[in-house]
Amino acid sequence: MSKQLRLMENYHILLWLFKDISWMMEFRVFGAIMILPTLCMAVHILYKSKKHIEFWVNLAVLFWILANSTWMLIEFFNLGNKIISLPFFILGLVSFFVFVYKSISISKVS
Repeated sequence: MSKQLRLMENYHILLWLFKDISWMMEFRVFGAIMILPTLCMAVHILYKSKKHIEFWVNLAVLFWILANSTWMLIEFFNLGNKIISLPFFILGLVSFFVFVYKSISISKVS
């Protein structure tokens, strides 16, 4: 994968940190606002990696951010039970296991 994509992944971590620190500090508005750039960067990275095996890990990351953001919004604004975020976590696990399966398949061919 390109150095530019790796750099984007590193900046993506910065966005997560801002979002999660906002959650911890209960900065509701800033935390909610940080969801959008964090998701946008995740989608961009996912799109850029579509031809690589890392696509599946990046898809898992996108689902993780969706789950995490859903949970945060539920807590911030009393929107229900955090169990609502569970399907996103499960989809993230499935995506990661697809990555593992494909990685093992590729290594057997090599």
